[in-house]
Parts: sequence; C-alpha cells; structure tokens
Amino acid sequence: MSVPTALHYKILVVDDDPDIVELLEYNLQKEGYDVQQAENGQKAIEKALEFKPDVILMDVMMPVMDGIAACRQLREMPDFRHTHVIFLTARSEEFSEVAAFDAGADDFITKPIKPRALLSRLAAFARRDAQQEEQDKVIEIGGMRIDRTSFAVYKGDAKITLPKKEFELLAFLAATPNKVFTREELLNNIWGSDVYVIARTVDVHIRKVREKIGEDNIRTIKGVGYKFNTD
Repeated sequence: MSVPTALHYKILVVDDDPDIVELLEYNLQKEGYDVQQAENGQKAIEKALEFKPDVILMDVMMPVMDGIAACRQLREMPDFRHTHVIFLTARSEEFSEVAAFDAGADDFITKPIKPRALLSRLAAFARRDAQQEEQDKVIEIGGMRIDRTSFAVYKGDAKITLPKKEFELLAFLAATPNKVFTREELLNNIWGSDVYVIARTVDVHIRKVREKIGEDNIRTIKGVGYKFNTD
C-alpha cells in the first residue's frame, strides 16, 4: 500500500453542525489537505465511495444514520478497512468510546475540537503509516503468514482479512513472539501516545482478533497484558 504524506491525505468531514464542518474544513484546507464533507452517516458512505478518503472525521450523534452505524458499514467494505476513522463527539461517557472503537474507530476526539490538536493527531497517523511501510513486509509464525503489504493474514490455505487496527495489533505482537506487552505499551505502539484511548480498547481488539485467527496464538498474562504465544 502506498502511503500518502500528511499533506496528500484526503479527509472526509462528517457532521450535521455546519459551524463545526466550516471550522474543520478551513483549518484542514489551510494545511493543504483535500477536504470534502457530508452531513450524516448515510451521506458519508455515499461520499466515501466516490471520494475514497484516507481519513474520515465523523460525528457520533447525527440524523438519518449515526456515526457508529456508518463506521460499521464502511468497515465491511474492503476499500475502507484501512481508512483512518476519527470520531468527533460531545459525549465523554466511557460506553461511547467503547462503542466507537468496537465499530472500528482509530481515534476519539471530544468537542469542542481544538484544531491544533487535531492537526497534530493527523500528522501522527501519517508518521505511523510511513513507519509501518518500512517494517518487514511478511511475518511467518504460528502456522500463519502475516503480510504487511496486503494487510492480510494467511492460515493454511485460508485468507483472513482484519481491519487496520486489529491487523496492526496482531502484527506487532507477532513481530516479537513470547514477549509480554502491557495494555499501555500496546496502546502507545498501535494507537500512539498522543491519541486518547482507554485500556479496554486493547481488550476489545484482542477479542476480535482471537475470533478470527483462533484462541491459541495470543495469550493473556493475567494482571500484565498480552503476548504472541509460540510455546
């Protein structure tokens, strides 16, 4: 996958508040991003199919279709399994964060939005994308072949397709087998230290990875964290 530089990212802004859309569009375009907008989840899906954004900034609470439902639908489409989705919401309850990440979000930003902080996060995504591309392309371990180029996992003759964060989590653990990583280490390495996510996010993604590749490869170390097991 060819990784665009930060300034070449195409960003879709999805919010039913025109003032927020105008604020984000102004600041993003000023930085050189290619920006388009949609006012609800349904329009976001239609626009994404046409625009093919690298990043989607999406409100949670919207009419017609909310952001959670829209994200779930987008993640089911191959073209958007690796698109960065950042939720924008005024709701700060933990269940909103869990629902957002469970739907496939990469990040979660509470309103009022600070443009400078948002731009910093977008730059961090671009840096991590570039670093990811430079890492080893294929990992063969535990009866699996993890192909970083196609973001695909092969187990025997079966191909397993994972969403971006699930794939990155599996690849990170598999790159250093039998090493135990705390939830905080996994959060920092997969989501970044400048992205606010909760430890529960790691548990949700580990559960989803296990559902797809099997229970044996990733082991829980009680009270510590997780490791890729080859014992």
